[in-house]
Amino acid sequence: MAPMSARQPSVSDEIDTLDRTLAKNEEVAADVQGASDHLSVVATVLEQELPDSVQVGEVAQAIEHANELEKKLARSAQALNEVNEALASEIEKRRG
Repeated sequence: MAPMSARQPSVSDEIDTLDRTLAKNEEVAADVQGASDHLSVVATVLEQELPDSVQVGEVAQAIEHANELEKKLARSAQALNEVNEALASEIEKRRG
């Protein structure tokens, strides 16, 4: 007697899975972009409000690190958006 094999997912099941994945990815992309935006504001306020005499040593390093992190988060958000566009395109292809 042949063993029972697991049911192969239908195209509809695959599309549903991709839809859920895209929705979650879009949430993550929005969160990453939001974090980038907030960090940009924090870094800008620190740079503008702290006198130059205080922006030395560890404070200067923290401001620079915040600026670098904001840029990295912005790049990550952009990359996630590109992935989301490709995923949305694939979903549309499968819907045919």
